[in-house]
Amino acid sequence: MALVWSQELSVGNAMIDSEHKNLIVMVNSLRDMIGAKDCSALPQAFEQLEYCLSAHFANEAKLAQAINFPFSYNALAHQHLQNALQLIKDAVAVKSGIWAADAAEHYSEFLSDWLTSHVINEDMLMKPALLAYPYEFNPG
Repeated sequence: MALVWSQELSVGNAMIDSEHKNLIVMVNSLRDMIGAKDCSALPQAFEQLEYCLSAHFANEAKLAQAINFPFSYNALAHQHLQNALQLIKDAVAVKSGIWAADAAEHYSEFLSDWLTSHVINEDMLMKPALLAYPYEFNPG
């Protein structure tokens, strides 16, 4: 099932919420490509996701520093995801579209579960601190 943005996922910051919305679109697109075994589009889609995640994680770190939020747990979780994403990307590339439906479901569910977990279990930790700042706060 496709991920859908809801206000419950808001962390109280426009920049981070916008990036999360974009990541949801990207993960949904990747899930569709994996399900369709669209091997021609997957490498570029994974590269784009990695690029956006890297920028997103950097923005979160910068925001956390600006609001004096301890970020070591989040940073460790970010590294774990980047490693896991690389493993999935490699597995999908090696299989060249020859994977069983349950493998496609596993890859797709991992991406969806990770993104939901990232927002709820990691980024929501910053929400109480972020609520002390304007929604549009951007440390630049």
